Amino acid sequence: MTKTHKVVNQVPPMPEHNSADDHALLEALRREGAGWAEQEVRKVGDFAGGQQAQEWGRLANEYPPVLHTHDRYGHRVDEVEFHPAWHHLMAASVGFGLTGSAWQDSSSGAHVARAAKQYLLSQVESGHTCPVDMGYSVIPALRNAPELASQYEPLLASRHYDFGLRSPLSKAGLLAGMSMTEKQGGSDIRANSSQATPASDGTYRLTGHKWFTSAPMCDVFLVVAQTPAGPTCFFLPRVLPDGSLNGMRIQRLKDKLGNRSNASSEIEYDGAVVWPVGEEGRGVRTIIEMVNATRLCAINSSAGLMRAGLTQALHHAEHRKAFGRLLIEQPLMRNVLADLALESEAAVAVTMRLAAATQGGEQGDESEAGLRRIGVAVSKYLICKRASTHIAEAMECLGGNGYVEDSGMPRLYREAPLNSIWEGSGNVAALDVLRAISRQPSTMDAYRAEIGRARGANRHLDEAVRRIEKELSDSTNLEGRARRVVELLASALQASLLVRNAPTAVADAYCATRLGGDWGQTLGTLPPSADLTAILERASLRSA
Repeated sequence: MTKTHKVVNQVPPMPEHNSADDHALLEALRREGAGWAEQEVRKVGDFAGGQQAQEWGRLANEYPPVLHTHDRYGHRVDEVEFHPAWHHLMAASVGFGLTGSAWQDSSSGAHVARAAKQYLLSQVESGHTCPVDMGYSVIPALRNAPELASQYEPLLASRHYDFGLRSPLSKAGLLAGMSMTEKQGGSDIRANSSQATPASDGTYRLTGHKWFTSAPMCDVFLVVAQTPAGPTCFFLPRVLPDGSLNGMRIQRLKDKLGNRSNASSEIEYDGAVVWPVGEEGRGVRTIIEMVNATRLCAINSSAGLMRAGLTQALHHAEHRKAFGRLLIEQPLMRNVLADLALESEAAVAVTMRLAAATQGGEQGDESEAGLRRIGVAVSKYLICKRASTHIAEAMECLGGNGYVEDSGMPRLYREAPLNSIWEGSGNVAALDVLRAISRQPSTMDAYRAEIGRARGANRHLDEAVRRIEKELSDSTNLEGRARRVVELLASALQASLLVRNAPTAVADAYCATRLGGDWGQTLGTLPPSADLTAILERASLRSA
């Protein structure tokens, strides 16, 4: 065969690395009280940056789950088949303690350590973290039924991945899912039409349809259905103690834009046996405890996706030449990469702070609980929404090579919008912030106290605080202005964390652009005053 050309100026494959070599992450881990977990976090980072894990992530998406409603003999089985790569990833994440173990760990910073590990594993493959995150998030809501919690919480906190269709209490570890959304209501859970009828033994019988149920292969679920008292939260195992299937029929798997490794489904319940969780008629309030925890996971996952895109863009720029120079040496590309790094670091700072607030709230600190409540709501809006733009820009850094599936960037790009939609899209998140402010004024007290710790340290942040108070003091069309207000709240929270904890170059550039208006309409428009070298050196992969 004639040799037509030499292959030159192509970027080599990303070498194996430790994803935990991340200054912003490790500093936040130590700052928020989980420095003791650094060795295990580095172990997770070593796994996440390895070629084997990355290949498992690719395969799990290349060969998505398949639904089998019946076996060869015609018996209903409602089972989902996954590629072995999915099971490898699940076993790793469960083994690293990403399900419920943080709730049973009395160590200071247990939730922060868990957040750090989730951030790293989201950089490998986000689909499998959905059931893992729900296994973490279910516990606060389940504790509204102490008898059920005493039986199931230890199994939800187990580090054993025990896949299979068997009675939950016979397994070494459990996964939990959530089944709320119906076709007629979407985020309006009070419009649900599924019905739960009380039985003589204290259980209920559930009949109805769910439009979106993530991870239908989980062992147990929290579901919301109507009772005479109103929407009520219930606990539903897929398999009953006698080994029989529990009236849960998977109708089909959703054909989604991204998140393809994870099975999302439509479900019909036909007389399924369920147990009440929390007060009858207060189901939305009960399950919102799970929702708030999954929203924190969505923020963390978005931060992980941003970091994965940034890492790819930096690697490409350090090896690709154009017009006689490496891309990383070109002023305009450096501006783009530095701006991507700012967005990534701000996301890491806030998600780790909110994980610490989760721990504080669990231990009875009302101020920390209030900060978590409003901080998760504002950050869910901004970070999850910014992730799509961030990854689109990171993909563009690779040019046409980034648009090709082999690069891995298209999978990140398809994945990014999910976290902005899941657990309430942008409008729902913005309105939830207004609800928190009006119904729980103490949440704003906690927010003010948090950002007040940086008072006087940056003029742009001080001005943003004044704008926040002006916006909130004007009740005129506040709902119509909700996105504007929430973006300001979220950006100021991130800025306050960077001002207090990040290098001056990072904090000043973030405040000048996100709060001071010295920013264009797209990423990569940092002002001349920004110290691009300092920002990029901090973002690069090296021993941290």
